[in-house]
Amino acid sequence: MFSVADEKLVDYAKDPDSGPRIVVIGGGTGLSTMLRGLKLYSTNITAIVTVADNGGSSGTLREELGMLPPGDIRNCILALADAEPLLGDLFNYRFSEGRLSGQSFGNLFIAAMNAVSGNFYEAVRNVSKVLAVKGHVLPVSLQNIQIGARLSDGSEIWGESEIGSRPVDEANPIDRVMMMPENAQALPDAIAALASADLIVLGPGSLYTSIIPNLLFPDIIQAIRKSRATRVYVNNIMTQPAETIGYDAARHLQAILYHAGMASARGFIDYCVVNNAWIDQSLIEKYRLESAVPVLCQNLSLERLGVQIIEAPLACVTRGVIRHEPTGLAKIVVRLANAAPENYGRSSHMV
Repeated sequence: MFSVADEKLVDYAKDPDSGPRIVVIGGGTGLSTMLRGLKLYSTNITAIVTVADNGGSSGTLREELGMLPPGDIRNCILALADAEPLLGDLFNYRFSEGRLSGQSFGNLFIAAMNAVSGNFYEAVRNVSKVLAVKGHVLPVSLQNIQIGARLSDGSEIWGESEIGSRPVDEANPIDRVMMMPENAQALPDAIAALASADLIVLGPGSLYTSIIPNLLFPDIIQAIRKSRATRVYVNNIMTQPAETIGYDAARHLQAILYHAGMASARGFIDYCVVNNAWIDQSLIEKYRLESAVPVLCQNLSLERLGVQIIEAPLACVTRGVIRHEPTGLAKIVVRLANAAPENYGRSSHMV
């Protein structure tokens, strides 16, 4: 399947400036992890990042300064930066004492740049210049957005951090994510990037608080549907207690399609990438204590949704935490940019 794509991959590794135009949609740790791998094969990358975060350092700056949350933006900028390691350590440094306790230097730097530049869009561009970012990092919107979740019992939770930290209750799952204001507008540059993309990637990342918030903008959904790019969803490796307890790979995809107003993935997502790497049982038990388990792949369920399945060993362990291995994941999705998709949903592929 990947013979021609493999040749291209080698060419891109030698000359990333010739790489495909890639747009990645999401937020959180998952998005920045994948960007670290993708930049090895292309400098033509645009990250479209959610701006709904209301917790931690970002939430404090958002509340006190009236700015958009910088945390996810900061992580993506650092992931794409061509900067000295010391500068990366500096931007990730968190103060541990005094009134700045818990604040990230990088977030404070973006906040200062926001004041100097006059708006958040220019601040992100200017910070990207300082760190010699190869590619573009874009907030999905410049409006002050809050998200909420309606649960299956009809109750609602408002605030990204409140959704992500709600008590574990498999009997009362999230039904729908909402946005206020409902008519918030997506950034035009984000729409333009999607229109010219060769490859569009959703995820990995928190399903209801990192990926789906970007799909609450009708223009984003329409741009993905109209695109001629290869469109890929990268499934999470582990479930998340507050968001996806009990979810398999198909249920993750179903939630995305539901919020996009589609019954089938055909015409919206072409491939679903799922991890099949062996994970040490002791680590699984550690996660199980926190009500998280590996995301299982029921091939028939995914195929019925209209996608081709790419299974690959993509998990790695960093400081006791299970993550996607950046380079391996990047190789898979960049190959798909040059693969000719046929018979979507009728066959599975093992890599």
